Amino acid sequence: MAGRWWYLAVVMDPYSRRVLSWSLTPRRDATVTRTVLKAAARSRGVRGVIFHSDRGSEYMAAPFHACVTTLGLVQSASTRGPEDNAHMESFFHSLKAELTRGLQFSDARVLRGELRRYMRYYNRVRMHSALEYCSPIAFEARAA
Repeated sequence: MAGRWWYLAVVMDPYSRRVLSWSLTPRRDATVTRTVLKAAARSRGVRGVIFHSDRGSEYMAAPFHACVTTLGLVQSASTRGPEDNAHMESFFHSLKAELTRGLQFSDARVLRGELRRYMRYYNRVRMHSALEYCSPIAFEARAA
C-alpha cells in the first residue's frame, strides 16, 4: 500500500478452517504474532493443542515460543516449502483470488474494513469442500 509492505497475521483452526484472529500491521515481528495468537487462544480457551506455522523469523523467535508455552500450546513448524502449511496456503490463495487480486487500497483503514468483511464471509458463508460444503462456523456447529 502506497509503496510500503503490510503484513497480515492470521491464526486458523485447521480442523474447521475457521479464522480465529488476525491483524494487519506495517511490521512483521513476534510482537504482532504473539498478539494474534493470544486473541485466538482467548477465543477458544484451549490448552495442549498444537500451533503450526511456517519457519518465519516471527514464529521462531524466543519471545513467540515463550508465549506459545505460556498459553499451554505445543509449537510445530513446517519444513521448507510452500506445501507444508497447506491450510494457510489455501486460505491466502482464496483471500488473494476473492478479495485483493488486481485491487489497490487507498489506506490501511479501507483494507482493514475489507478484510473484516472477508473474514466474516470466510467464517460464516464461504463453503469448503473439505468441510462437506459447509462454512467453518456451520461445520463446527454440526460437529458439536
